[in-house]
Amino acid sequence: MNRTPVVFIHGAWLHALSWESWAERFASRGFLVFTPGWPGEASAARTARSSPETLGDVDLEALTDHYAGIVRSFDISPVIIGHSVGGLIAQHLIGANVGQAAVAIAPAPINGIRLPTSPAGLWTPPDDTSADSLISLSPQQFNQVIANRVGPEESGLLFERYVMPTPRRLLADLGCAGTEPSPSSVANTGNARRGPLLLISGQEDRLVPDAVTRAVYKLYGDSTAMTDLKQFADRAHSLVIDSGWRLVADYILGWLNERGIRAIPPQG
Repeated sequence: MNRTPVVFIHGAWLHALSWESWAERFASRGFLVFTPGWPGEASAARTARSSPETLGDVDLEALTDHYAGIVRSFDISPVIIGHSVGGLIAQHLIGANVGQAAVAIAPAPINGIRLPTSPAGLWTPPDDTSADSLISLSPQQFNQVIANRVGPEESGLLFERYVMPTPRRLLADLGCAGTEPSPSSVANTGNARRGPLLLISGQEDRLVPDAVTRAVYKLYGDSTAMTDLKQFADRAHSLVIDSGWRLVADYILGWLNERGIRAIPPQG
């Protein structure tokens, strides 16, 4: 029996395992689930933290091409669900008519919209031009910037399980540190023929603030294609991995169902 694929795309500083609970949840509803990592990504976050060298050259164009190839490989057009940088890629792909629907959770901004000043100096340009090509988070930075709505104990467990370095080059492609955003950070917001898109924000997100996601939502105002916005109160950038993840996942499952996107596509 053919099933609708769902491709999950993780974001900066998180490993593909960040989707493990979501994969189980969506599979239990009958979807065919895929959680592919980035090119060169180790099998576990701890390994990626200790030997991160293979991630250093990953940029936004390479990531976008990597996931575009995966999404295009299915006989049934997949649903694309992305978080952070993955949410940007999901918008880029659905805007190019790749995939049948997309969900962008706390997405890195598109089309010239900028993130605010780097929290905790995460992407402040280094004085040393030979600085490491990867930016790592300490457990304290992770709790301060990404998991700021959970306690230290839960934050520590999330860090150990899911956090890995992210390429400085990728952050530059997003327009961080005053750089010009990559062409891959552009999405076709006026495409009226694309599938439905859901944008999600956490109203206590310090990395991609709710105001940024609302500004992105406004860019779609002139398109007749379906675009929805859902704001979650008291949620931070960790809303896909912390103890409240299921509320977000189930909202998306309900949204897909309302849009007529089922685990088993109509036959004939």
